[in-house]
Amino acid sequence: MRPTFLRAAAAAALAVFLTACGGGAAYDEGHPPYPPAPVANPNPRPNTLSCSVEGLAKSAQSAYSTVCMLTSSGEIVFELYTPYAPVTVNNFLRYVADGAYSNTLFHRVDRDFVIQGGGYTSGMVERRPTYGPIVSEANNGLANLPGTLAMARRSDPNSATNQFFINVRDNPGLDYAPATSTAPAKPGYTVFGRVISGMATVEAINAVPTYRYGDTDIQPQQEVLIYWVQRLK
Repeated sequence: MRPTFLRAAAAAALAVFLTACGGGAAYDEGHPPYPPAPVANPNPRPNTLSCSVEGLAKSAQSAYSTVCMLTSSGEIVFELYTPYAPVTVNNFLRYVADGAYSNTLFHRVDRDFVIQGGGYTSGMVERRPTYGPIVSEANNGLANLPGTLAMARRSDPNSATNQFFINVRDNPGLDYAPATSTAPAKPGYTVFGRVISGMATVEAINAVPTYRYGDTDIQPQQEVLIYWVQRLK
């Protein structure tokens, strides 16, 4: 089965780097001070240790590997596109199997753009990657459309490790684009999955109050927790 969200060619230049950490290239000198750390979430423990009946049903209908993520804003189920991004999917599932995403945060909310997580715990304490960077698979024909799951990275296309983001809107500027006679290739960001249940949760996270950083809504005022991520199949 072929995913239905392919884009023939990318448009628009990258607006920002989805850096693989809370600091880095996006926070150069000359910007306003960092926002304060988010307030701890009042519900630090999950209300369940298993995926919902609805989530399990959506997983069963998918032809791909699936994972279930429980957040403090609700549940999200993803299907993962191994045929299109085998290295990326295997890397993500390795972190899932290790429990590396348990008790982490959605630490970045660029409203109506992306929500990013996987690399920080409560108090904005970095959870460093346990495996080396992976090769980019952005040139796989999959587009950064609403609800797609992609890898965060530094400016080097082959620098993704443990952090990921969910596209809240159509983001053609994040897609790979080949070189043309007038422009070099754009490395893009590797799409490797899609939300198949829980877009209401994504929208809820997208709507949380944030601190503004310059011209960008960047960090939730209250922590958005990822309680756990479980592989379903």
